[in-house]
Amino acid sequence: MIIKKATFVQSKTNYKDCPLPNKCEFAFIGRSNVGKSSLINMLTGQKGLAKTSAKPGKTQLINHFIINDQWYLVDLPGYGWAKVSKESKARWEKMVKDYLSFRENLFCVFVLVDNRLEPQSIDIEFINWLGENKIPFAIIFTKYDKLSKSQSLANLEKFKKEMLKSWQELPPMFVTSSETGFGKEEVLNYLDELLKIFEEQKN
Repeated sequence: MIIKKATFVQSKTNYKDCPLPNKCEFAFIGRSNVGKSSLINMLTGQKGLAKTSAKPGKTQLINHFIINDQWYLVDLPGYGWAKVSKESKARWEKMVKDYLSFRENLFCVFVLVDNRLEPQSIDIEFINWLGENKIPFAIIFTKYDKLSKSQSLANLEKFKKEMLKSWQELPPMFVTSSETGFGKEEVLNYLDELLKIFEEQKN
């Protein structure tokens, strides 16, 4: 897939106010400060499409972008939120889980995991929640360039091992670097495959 056009559409707090569910939709989510905005900008080839910030918790709304006038990319608030009030945290959590549970044209959730870290319980818990709710997902490991290749691969294996404690089969997994563009083609090719499946099912 080549992304020729990526345009911001809207930001909302409720999935019911999102654009009409008449196009394929892919959502991106991850722990706060995982590098989600940078990854979205890298995939779309537009540096300022998703707003990046040094402060975790920048994304607080359901952000829709239309890609190639064909499908929606959705930037969701992170989990494991930054320093916010309990009320804000509860509100964000409900907003995100309602969207993930009830958005009818959501075809796949891409869960971003920081490749620099040992397996984090918050990532595993969220992934398990997706599984329990039968929400299709794939995992994208970010910040691959921040460690040596051997250390990155070691962390990846640890994560897989942790997942296999509760999963019989692992989901699709991708390793990326927003800095170098590593993994971009693989992720875009997978999005292309999913898009074709969506279109076939729709017809």
